[in-house]
Amino acid sequence: MPNLNGFDANGVEPMPSFEPIPAGQYVAMVVASEEKTSSKGHKFLSLELEVLDGQYKGRKLWVNLNLDHPNPETVKFARAELAAICKAVGVLKPQDTVQLHNLPMLISVKCVNRKDTGELQNRIKGYAQKTAAQSQTQQAPANSTTPPWRR
Repeated sequence: MPNLNGFDANGVEPMPSFEPIPAGQYVAMVVASEEKTSSKGHKFLSLELEVLDGQYKGRKLWVNLNLDHPNPETVKFARAELAAICKAVGVLKPQDTVQLHNLPMLISVKCVNRKDTGELQNRIKGYAQKTAAQSQTQQAPANSTTPPWRR
């Protein structure tokens, strides 16, 4: 049996919940980007976003954009989503994904069921410019009795 060398859980914050955040609009920004390869050998752009304020501040969401794919409709959809992100952060002709990092935008988040497991997960369904008039907190109903996946 492995020795834990005197580990004391009293001095360590427990791992946060990875339950999906409620559907709604959130101020977020791209904090990381990486080119990855799918199991079928297709390259895609993976973006990591972080919620900036409100109850879900610090929560992460991910977007995968299939910019290199044999299906032209898949590429068209990915390019349209990338264009929406670029317009939301005000960088219309990025030369590198790092130019999209650390720029606040408003994202619309939905809750959907995964096709493979049926588990509930978040999906970003829209991007918009963050304006000064927009709230600093998430805009999902705080005391709604409707489950997040039905909003």
